[in-house]
Amino acid sequence: MPSLNVSFTDEELEGVRAAAAAEGKSLKLYLHDLGVREMHRRRFVSGAGAWAERLRDEFDEAFPDEVPPSERPGGVTAA
Repeated sequence: MPSLNVSFTDEELEGVRAAAAAEGKSLKLYLHDLGVREMHRRRFVSGAGAWAERLRDEFDEAFPDEVPPSERPGGVTAA
């Protein structure tokens, strides 16, 4: 099975060890799960974006008065 060596500063390693301990995991399992969790998160976000894009026309038709955040005065921070 492939493996990976990762370098940390002393402070970083202390923080990662504390995070692993807080989850009740070994350092190896914690770092493995962290990478896998990020991979799944990215897949989910990509799928959610594609889903929203597929429904954009239907949403715009159902809610014609809604203005996308990027088109509001002041950009995405406008409410």
